[in-house]
Amino acid sequence: MKTQVIEHLQCAVCGARVSVAQPLSWRCPQASNQDRHHVLHFVGASGDEVFQPQDSENPFVRYQKLLAWDAFAAQHAASLNERREFIERLDAQVASVAGVGFRRTLFARHEELSKALGFSPAGGLWVKDETHNVAGSQKARHLFTELLHLLFAEEKGLAPWGASRPELAIASCGNAAIAASTLAASAQWPIRVFVPQSVDAVVLNTLQALGAHIEVCGRQPTDPAGDPCVLRFQEHVARGSLPFGVQGTENAWCLDGGRMIGFEMLEQFPSTEHLARIFVQVGGGAFASGVGDAMRIAEVQNTQLHAVQTQGCSPLARAWSRAQQTGGTLNAGARWNECMWPWEEVPTSLADGILDDETYDWISICDAMTRTGGFPVVSPESDVVAAFELAQKSSGINVSPTGAAGLAGLMTYVAQNKGNYEQENIAVVFSGVLRS
Repeated sequence: MKTQVIEHLQCAVCGARVSVAQPLSWRCPQASNQDRHHVLHFVGASGDEVFQPQDSENPFVRYQKLLAWDAFAAQHAASLNERREFIERLDAQVASVAGVGFRRTLFARHEELSKALGFSPAGGLWVKDETHNVAGSQKARHLFTELLHLLFAEEKGLAPWGASRPELAIASCGNAAIAASTLAASAQWPIRVFVPQSVDAVVLNTLQALGAHIEVCGRQPTDPAGDPCVLRFQEHVARGSLPFGVQGTENAWCLDGGRMIGFEMLEQFPSTEHLARIFVQVGGGAFASGVGDAMRIAEVQNTQLHAVQTQGCSPLARAWSRAQQTGGTLNAGARWNECMWPWEEVPTSLADGILDDETYDWISICDAMTRTGGFPVVSPESDVVAAFELAQKSSGINVSPTGAAGLAGLMTYVAQNKGNYEQENIAVVFSGVLRS
């Protein structure tokens, strides 16, 4: 692929543009508290230079020239070496808290799972294991570019707060909250975490140990439709805190770091083989958005992206269907109100980490599935349970039910396409560790 330099951010809904050099460019300038249906995407130009990864196991250094953050820092006169050193310095701070810094994670054909699912030797199931990443999931990837942006802006005098830092804020039920609190602790930055009443006690204990301020959010009778944690988070941001979460609608810079996992997978997969499909679990959607955008930049051919949700909460699949009916699944952002709205029922599934009432980053996922010939998969709860049990029994990876939800999507696909997948190479991501 060619090196792509990010030039600006552009709203996928209204078309508004923001220079990549602008600090604190979290949201579309046309978004408001009354109209939040906007999301900024990174837009760049590919030059003639063939992209060559830098010699580093840290993905943010390895793929540095593809980062929007790198373009932002370059616009403010930081040299390539200075930008690399900035990443490495922050990574060392993260490692001092998390016990591990950012490193490429394992992506390989899994023999036992391939056998269990009936793949032939010509094909197989490839598993990307994110359980050993910073804070035990892929979520820290999204948040690292947000923290890079904040700290660089602060160091260069581009931030308005001076010596008195505003509080960071995130809405999350688990992995994202832990990842955000880990990174915040590494920068000694105060953070407030908005969690649901169903939050696991292990998660609460972990957040407390990291020094996060925790607010447990229930659904109030006067609340509008949507996740009450996100509503309380938005209220807090409106009062001056900084969005530090994994919804691209609230902080576009999470989409920058999310692409690193896609670049890793595409580089690690053997060039002599063909990767037919990638199944990615979807809650708020930043994860699948990042993988899809990496596929676009790398100009991947004949690899289909499948977004996986559960029957207990599948707003993306509904939006895909609505987009098909109202003008097509590509560039559907202007039809947000027609396609995407909060799930009416209380979301339920063993994979509770992907029960976002809305798929906030649905536009880019629909674009990616359209470009690649993929489509959404909605897994019945029986497949969610079976995938978790199979992963625990046969993978040797201590993955959570949410983290194994991509495998559930594959199992649903297999049940619907018997005899048509055995010789394919198919990838899933085990995206989060089981905490106990």
